[in-house]
Amino acid sequence: MIGRVLISPNQDGAHLAASLPPPRTWGGRRAGAGRKRTLGRRPGVPHRVRPPHLAAHPVHVTLRSSQTVRCLRAARVFPAVRRGLAAASHEGFRILQFSVQNDHVHLIIEADDAPALGGGLRGLTIRLARAVNRALGRRGPVWGDRYHARALTTPRAMRHCLVYVLMNRAKHCEGERGLDPCSSALWFDGGARGVETVPAGSPVVRARTWLAAVGWRRHGLVAFDEPPRRERGG
Repeated sequence: MIGRVLISPNQDGAHLAASLPPPRTWGGRRAGAGRKRTLGRRPGVPHRVRPPHLAAHPVHVTLRSSQTVRCLRAARVFPAVRRGLAAASHEGFRILQFSVQNDHVHLIIEADDAPALGGGLRGLTIRLARAVNRALGRRGPVWGDRYHARALTTPRAMRHCLVYVLMNRAKHCEGERGLDPCSSALWFDGGARGVETVPAGSPVVRARTWLAAVGWRRHGLVAFDEPPRRERGG
């Protein structure tokens, strides 16, 4: 019979151990098992059930590109990304502000309910992926992870997020000054000094929630040289 071991009365412990079948190595937790971490790679967004969404709370969303796409600000790519962002807003899903960096996109979004938020973001990521691939003449995935989302629940948090998104370029390139052309700062109307010339054809829409439209102003208008504070997921 398979697996049966015959033991004679004269066998000692060493002979017995050598004659036994090797122990199983599958099943259960093992040291060193699982996906190996890549040095310098950011941890991914955990696959957990997302918290309930309230229409009164805008959401800060971060999309991160895959390792093979690091040129979202490139001259032949960003215009396609901006057009995709402009076309994504609709009645239940609205993009209020954005900032496009080389390998990630920051968004401030309003959504009427959880299905509108989830469906709007799915449609947006698909739309942007297709636009980027067309611009680069490539095929394959564009996004490297699930989107990160954080609800903005207070006027102070809303204002901090506005500064973080609109001035995000200063976080990555300290030497750069002025309004980031790859963001919605050109159309932002809450600056302390204002914008002299506002281009036509805004790719973002006006806020409808109290926090995004009025509440954040309780803590002062935004200065365009204001340094962004570090936030989770950014």
